[in-house]
Amino acid sequence: MFVKITKSKDKKYVQIVKSYRENGKVKHKIVLNLGRLDIAENSKMIKDLSLRLAEVTGIGLDISSLSGGDILNYGFVAYKKLWESFGINSILNSEDIKGNIDYSLNDTSFLMSLTHLLDPQSKLSAYNHKNRYLGLPDVKLHNLYRSLNILSNNKEKIEEELFYRKRDLFNLSLDVVFYDVTTFYFESVRKDSLKDFGFSKDNKLNEVQVVMGLLVDKDGMPVGYELFPGNTYEGKTLEVSLLKLKKRFNIDRIIIVADKGMNSKLNLKKISDMGFNYIISSRLKSLNKNMLQKIFSKEGFIKEKKYSYKKIDYLNKNKEFDIRENLIVTYSDERALYDKKLREKLITKAMKYSETPSLIKASNKRGGKKYIKETGACSFSLDAGAIAKDEAFDGYYAIETNELDLEPKEIINAYSHLWKIEESFRIMKSTMEVRPIFHWTEERIKGHFVICFLSFLLERTLELKLKEKNIEFSPDRIKEALNSMNFAEVEYNNETYLLKTSALELSNKILKVLSIKPFKNITPLKEIN
Repeated sequence: MFVKITKSKDKKYVQIVKSYRENGKVKHKIVLNLGRLDIAENSKMIKDLSLRLAEVTGIGLDISSLSGGDILNYGFVAYKKLWESFGINSILNSEDIKGNIDYSLNDTSFLMSLTHLLDPQSKLSAYNHKNRYLGLPDVKLHNLYRSLNILSNNKEKIEEELFYRKRDLFNLSLDVVFYDVTTFYFESVRKDSLKDFGFSKDNKLNEVQVVMGLLVDKDGMPVGYELFPGNTYEGKTLEVSLLKLKKRFNIDRIIIVADKGMNSKLNLKKISDMGFNYIISSRLKSLNKNMLQKIFSKEGFIKEKKYSYKKIDYLNKNKEFDIRENLIVTYSDERALYDKKLREKLITKAMKYSETPSLIKASNKRGGKKYIKETGACSFSLDAGAIAKDEAFDGYYAIETNELDLEPKEIINAYSHLWKIEESFRIMKSTMEVRPIFHWTEERIKGHFVICFLSFLLERTLELKLKEKNIEFSPDRIKEALNSMNFAEVEYNNETYLLKTSALELSNKILKVLSIKPFKNITPLKEIN
């Protein structure tokens, strides 16, 4: 954006104008009209501006002598301070990681992270718009791409350094971690050793993807992640991630919290053998009849405000091994109502499917199709037995754990925080726009995710610091506040000045929480460090 003085007939007008690109062409949009120049010169705003400028320069403001400059963002200083507080700059500047390159790995990496945090776009666009941030060191486009290769090769070193620095900064006690898996797709059908076809969490069935397993702590802070080929089944990712977690971070005791996608007897056995404990959603409908009788029995339930719960001793049996567990069963009327409404929607879909037999035969029995049974040649009807079987589970939920010393309410509380990792994926996919991914080689894709990991660490840290001061805002609102912190750059008497524009109220709170001194309303550019 920039200050622009335009002519219309015999009058001059003062405007704040924003540049943007549409269909490959640069266009201008008027953000703010300051009105006619002759009126603006006598306005209170301009007089106040003149007084402030006079304090800096010793001279008054003659707006007709202004020449337009850019609108420069300074809100990024919040993330710059967090970047340096984690020592990411020293990590990336270390000889062990950057080697003998002739450019700053730190500067290129910070620009790429900043782009994800404040204005998600491709590396090329990030380079083309790098001057929107006040005072960032210059970088070369080809060095952005070269940096991705270095980050890919040093991913684990960076994670380890950050883990120990986080532990020191936040007095981190890593006793509970949350694990989940998601997919990131590419708008491509060309597969390789990393990109491949598989079950898509985004319902992108005809495009290749990669699978990510992410670990976060109980505050929602990222601990580490692993990338897997796109055809990897999510249940098979857990062992790899945990083995690396145990080896790299030297952790002896930890509780893994995960949803039922990770719940296979083999997975649970491996978690136990590694010396870890787990709290995991139970596959309730797959339990045997004797166990279901205990679950549905009204005996033993303890009443809370919104739900009831009970603990059942459970021996999770396999042909080759048994695992002693506690099964924590919960029931709530609210969940029963939700389950009922969901089933009614599926029944409605089933009735529509039964009218078109070709759709039933051509697909699987998921969703509404599970309530349909074949009654003859090309003849189908609703399966009352399947509907009644599901109805019996309305309102019930179960969690299984090999952590036998924790009280049921502690187990329920730990599991209830699983939403933090689901939120983590949502932030990465929406607010930070991890995809679309504009890279095709395996090394650069992996480097791209290192940048995403660093960006997510900064975003979560800022959220946490605000929350500690009872300032709770969504990641989108935080991004909006930081993007609202701008200077208008103007030339006056051969001197460049920065005029602070109006910012959202949250921006001042962010600066205060991070102990960053507010900028003056008018500052000579030469005084900016």
